[in-house]
Amino acid sequence: MKPETYRVIFFFAILVLVAIWERVAPRRRLTVSKAGRWFNNLSIIILDTLFARLLVPVAAVGVAAAAQRQGWGLFHYLQLKFWPSLIFGVLLLDMIIYLQHLMFHSVPLLWRLHMVHHADLDIDVTTGLRFHPIEILISMAIKMAAVAALGLPVLVVVVFEVTLNGTAMFNHGNIRLPGRLDALLRLLVVTPDMHRVHHSVTIRETNSNFGFNFPWWDRLFGTYRAQPVMGHDGMTIGLSQFRDAAKLTLPHLLILPFTGNAGSYAIDSIGRDPQTLKK
Repeated sequence: MKPETYRVIFFFAILVLVAIWERVAPRRRLTVSKAGRWFNNLSIIILDTLFARLLVPVAAVGVAAAAQRQGWGLFHYLQLKFWPSLIFGVLLLDMIIYLQHLMFHSVPLLWRLHMVHHADLDIDVTTGLRFHPIEILISMAIKMAAVAALGLPVLVVVVFEVTLNGTAMFNHGNIRLPGRLDALLRLLVVTPDMHRVHHSVTIRETNSNFGFNFPWWDRLFGTYRAQPVMGHDGMTIGLSQFRDAAKLTLPHLLILPFTGNAGSYAIDSIGRDPQTLKK
């Protein structure tokens, strides 16, 4: 099978698995209509896919194949074997995605694009895939540049892409894990409870826990926050300036970066006292 076929199979398998898990063991009570949110989120995901395929048909796997043919990149220069390439390649790409995420919270224009992801009033498996199409294109460009510079084998890129999609859906899932299991897992992977903090309406919590696959970058760079101030059941999800579900439909989400209030969520607010909505 082609690499893209594996990606699609794993994508739908994990999506269905996490969706079922959310149904059987939800972590939080939903605050708005799930049907409406899923329609908006899945619609923007489909648009992202079509938009990316139309404008960037090559993608990271294609760049890896070209690098392999042409002998581009650091790993080709070092002549690394497959297993070192896999380990260091996945780690480096994951750190780059972490830094990219940090950048989208730091640069005002990029934050406007990223607001589409954070404006979701609940968080579940579909939130992990809900990004503005322009953000998707920028992310793809960064990833393709990284793959070309590193000269990663095609299989390493496929493994990373599958892992990134899978962990994004997992750690955005509205799923309940036993406390001890969560504490153990978050030593190795970003868990739903760890990443949910990042979707808090509280500014200092929004600017924390940027990791997608591995939790180590947040600990290393000082952006790790163990728990939300209000607790997982009491915390408010989303952004304080966007609380009306009727104004977060697909058309509104697509124009949100250009018309919406950016709020006070820039990363230079990371030292502020916690701010929550009055209930």
